[in-house]
Amino acid sequence: MQDPLAFVIAIAHIAAALALLNGVTTTFGQAKICSQAIESMARQPEAADSIRSTMFVGLAMAETSGIYGLLIAIVMLFANPLVNTMISHLG
Repeated sequence: MQDPLAFVIAIAHIAAALALLNGVTTTFGQAKICSQAIESMARQPEAADSIRSTMFVGLAMAETSGIYGLLIAIVMLFANPLVNTMISHLG
């Protein structure tokens, strides 16, 4: 291992990429929520209002998960406390 600081930065970039992968899975989750809600509304049209409101709550929860992944990726890339700790230990 040549440079420990380079290793920490590389691991931070890998962690940011994994956190951004959350956004891809969030998209599939939202598509599943919408498709199931549309199917449920087609089967029970009289319950469409309650299904729609529940769908929007589920979409908001799924979107929050994607936003958290983006936030973690931004922190890992631009405000990573591990890099500052590593710099202080190296001198």
